[in-house]
Amino acid sequence: MYAVIRTGGKQYRVAPGDVVKIESVAAENQTVEFSDVLAVSGEPGSVVKPASARVTAEVLGEGRGNKILVFHLKRKKQYKKLQGHRQNFTEVRIKAIEADGVTYTTAK
Repeated sequence: MYAVIRTGGKQYRVAPGDVVKIESVAAENQTVEFSDVLAVSGEPGSVVKPASARVTAEVLGEGRGNKILVFHLKRKKQYKKLQGHRQNFTEVRIKAIEADGVTYTTAK
């Protein structure tokens, strides 16, 4: 069982119990709810677009990613520029996927 969600301009394939690093989101009381669900796979071999679906997750922590170096160069002009960037992220664990009245959680 998995779902495809969209958050922060990116799409993620998530299943209950997965730990995912997503773009920074504001979370109240350490839970996040994603309502932009693009597809859900309830049984093997079938992927459908649900009429109503949501994914709930708990926030594990926040941080900053690895440094990405951006290098600019103009040939024959003696111009070079190096710039670093670290993107903020929020680490979440998927708790449940609810699609069309059916709830999928982690097997305990």
